Amino acid sequence: MLSTIFKKRLSDNQLSNFFINGLLELVENSFSDVVGMVNDDVAFHQNPNLDASDNGPFSLIVLAANLSSLESTFETEQAERIERLIFEKIAVMMNCTAQEASEELRSLQKFMGRINHPSKNLIYAMSKAFFYKYDLNQFQDEYFRRLSTPNPLFLKRLDGIMPEYLWDWDIFFKKFKIED
Repeated sequence: MLSTIFKKRLSDNQLSNFFINGLLELVENSFSDVVGMVNDDVAFHQNPNLDASDNGPFSLIVLAANLSSLESTFETEQAERIERLIFEKIAVMMNCTAQEASEELRSLQKFMGRINHPSKNLIYAMSKAFFYKYDLNQFQDEYFRRLSTPNPLFLKRLDGIMPEYLWDWDIFFKKFKIED
């Protein structure tokens, strides 16, 4: 009861900062574990030797996946305001315009939808995007390499960690209230 009264109020700008910084910090702090899991995975005929410092593509995958949740979490107008702020902030990090950042992330969202079609499961889309963006096909055994499709056992293991990278709005709204 008291926790609902004393929730910290955030503006759209503060929310966009919290959202971006939280996701990017999560990726930065855990990407070496993801790389270790991938490099050691028995599904690969050859070790992919992913570099723990190469988290850029994964950061974009995580951001693109989480942007999808804004539209279902907020009213349309507020979601658009928050997205605009997010694109402006990401543009600074990417050294481009907000429009270019938006196009990059929207393009990645479309790519994730295409490679995951007909499924609409965001976790699967993230895992498949990781597989393709890190060009892991070349390290698989010949059967899956010829099919140009991820080994389903590898994908299942990757699917197991992807939920950790999705923003938990329920927990967020227990602590914060967004100003109108």
